[in-house]
Amino acid sequence: MTRSHTARAAAGSGDGAGRGSRRGGVRTAAAVTLSALVLLVAGSGWLYLQLNGDISTFGADGLSRDRPAAGAGGSNVLVIGSDSRAGGNRRLGGGEDGVGRSDTAFLLHVYGDERHALAVSVPRDTLVDIPPCRLPDGTWTPARPGAMFNSAFTVGNTPKGNPACTQNTVEQLTGLRVDHTVVVDFAGFASLTTAVGGVPVCLPRDVYEGDLDPHLGTRGRRVFARGPQTVAGRRALDYVRLRHGLGDGSDIGRIKRQQAFVGALIKKVKAQGMSPGKLLPLARAATAALTVDPGLGSADRLLAFALSMKNIDLHNTKFLTVPWRYQGARVAVVHPDADQLWAALRADRTVDGQDAGGPARPGAAGDGKHPAAPGAGPAPAGPAPAGVAVAVYNGTTVPGLAAHAAGELRAASFTVTRTGTAADQQHTATVIGFGPGGQDRARTVARYFPGAVLRQTAVPGVTVTLGRTYADGPVPGAATPAPPGRLGGAARSADDDPCADLSYG
Repeated sequence: MTRSHTARAAAGSGDGAGRGSRRGGVRTAAAVTLSALVLLVAGSGWLYLQLNGDISTFGADGLSRDRPAAGAGGSNVLVIGSDSRAGGNRRLGGGEDGVGRSDTAFLLHVYGDERHALAVSVPRDTLVDIPPCRLPDGTWTPARPGAMFNSAFTVGNTPKGNPACTQNTVEQLTGLRVDHTVVVDFAGFASLTTAVGGVPVCLPRDVYEGDLDPHLGTRGRRVFARGPQTVAGRRALDYVRLRHGLGDGSDIGRIKRQQAFVGALIKKVKAQGMSPGKLLPLARAATAALTVDPGLGSADRLLAFALSMKNIDLHNTKFLTVPWRYQGARVAVVHPDADQLWAALRADRTVDGQDAGGPARPGAAGDGKHPAAPGAGPAPAGPAPAGVAVAVYNGTTVPGLAAHAAGELRAASFTVTRTGTAADQQHTATVIGFGPGGQDRARTVARYFPGAVLRQTAVPGVTVTLGRTYADGPVPGAATPAPPGRLGGAARSADDDPCADLSYG
């Protein structure tokens, strides 16, 4: 059972979904392809030592100070594509105004059992709430409700973009803590596809020059024939940026083809084997195009993450687009389907409802140091609810949320001393505050708010400041639901037919 208290009615801005962008597909496919390769490759230590010099990092000072807690298990990696004009991107059609841009991105969840992975794509035109983000001068922007998702990366108008802002936006959208963020440009994309010997792809019909460039004014010559073929280099770039003339010409259909492309690439890399002679040229091409957060900023850290994925087979490598619908020329997230998907990932459950959890990771609910989500295992020691008094504050703009939570707490035998509205109504995660000596009582309260953050304060007593994860998530005390069955059916596997389900509309 789930509930959503939030009514989202937002108008977007910027280019419509029906307008073409020759760069968007390149960014997305580069992000998906390069990151999937680096994160799936596992080899000898000497190989990664050679790659250290190619890895760039971005600062983490722009990350939100109000972040979701770790989930029950697994890891989340946000992959963002950038069209910076730096280096070789200029000759391949990088951004035209010097501002780093990103059209689509995906969140990769590697399950705790290290045998399943799911990449959830977020379309560029998705209407989301962008939280406050840090500008280059150190100031923070106001929150922006109802903005297009891809605009988060442009906050600050810098050539390298704003990956921290996009990460903050994804954490607010999903309620999931992003463990790592990877930014890729597409300059290394052509080299990568050449190094692997080309990637098998498929097209639902013939494609002409006018489909690649709608401003050409003529159909032009045929550049791709209908059916299966192998692409590499610039030809691979042309394939993944295709949008017009296929299906409804939208980014949704392009995402389908890009997911098929990544699945085919992973399949080919695994088929070629993991010998150093095969991996070195591929890894060099990939890492040269990466900018990562400090937590992944060395070869040994990339190796550690890669090792967590080496046993994931092709069938259990899944791709999914966030549940969506058209809202005019934009894309709206569909609730409660999306809420159930995020809840399942927090609980480390697959899209078909299976428990794919492994050992709880440090900082996760149920690791012995943090409160466990209902059904996740034994609750931490603490007093009975009847012995705990708590004040409840609404840290969101959803009306009546504090009263709702207070009623649930009273039903569980807590004493609610007061309800009210928090001074800051932009909280993503629910925060359990506790004064001196109140940690055990706070942990008892946190058992009823999966994903809540515990924070010590100078104020006596226990307070609950409700965040968006509570507004959009499962009812406290209820079992975490699995996503609807149709989500599992909509997911693509890396071993699927590369000619199947390639467009939309």
